[in-house]
Amino acid sequence: MKKLYVFILFVCACAIGFHAHAQAVITFDKTTIDLGSFTPEKPVSCTFEFTNTGDKPLVIHQAFSSCGCTVPQYPKDPIQPGQRGILKVTYDGKGKFPGPFTKPISVRSNASNNLVRVYIKGNMTGNK
Repeated sequence: MKKLYVFILFVCACAIGFHAHAQAVITFDKTTIDLGSFTPEKPVSCTFEFTNTGDKPLVIHQAFSSCGCTVPQYPKDPIQPGQRGILKVTYDGKGKFPGPFTKPISVRSNASNNLVRVYIKGNMTGNK
């Protein structure tokens, strides 16, 4: 009887282990993009490209920044294994102090690395 319990425990552990290995993984090409120098007259945008390097569909639940001046847009549909996606980020410096800045964008998903941060940086010059 003891051997039966050990065998059942072993089978359950293997089943859980095999299931845990199948997961999405989000891999960004770059984690920081430098926007360079610009004036606050019009917003500037950039794109972060990423790949689902896992073996299950990747679903991004949310992408958010530390303030309202930085707005991320992300794909709402699942990204299949091996497929690529784009995270577009727009920075609007109107009403902000000029000078250098770095802004984090947090991406939450169903991936094994379920919280990833990417960054934009730049130098907003004063009005000319």
